[in-house]
Amino acid sequence: QVQLVESGGGLAETGGSLRLSCAASVPTARANTMGWFRQAPGKERSFVAAMRIWGSPNYANSVKGRFTLTADRAKNIVYLQMDRLTPDDTAVYYCAASSSNLISSSMGTQSAYDYWGQGTQVTISN
Repeated sequence: QVQLVESGGGLAETGGSLRLSCAASVPTARANTMGWFRQAPGKERSFVAAMRIWGSPNYANSVKGRFTLTADRAKNIVYLQMDRLTPDDTAVYYCAASSSNLISSSMGTQSAYDYWGQGTQVTISN
């Protein structure tokens, strides 16, 4: 069973930065793709960013150029560096992992992920 442990959420001001971490307590073969989704109040959960653990990240258009996804492959940890935050980034952020090497066009599909974290709240004030 895979466990995803998220950390780093909290409160920031508009224009500020936060960094989220997601540690996967799995054998490497079970977390071949890792990423983040978010759910804003009153909205459906949506894709933020994901990467094959040995690949390049893919981003939602809404965060491209502001968010950076990186991985510590030795530790099975992914980091989401979030810069130039706006109130529209306020959401619960969920880490997700797939045992498959997802192609880019599938990374935004929630059903493609096998494991989910419990979520961490990010709140951006005006």
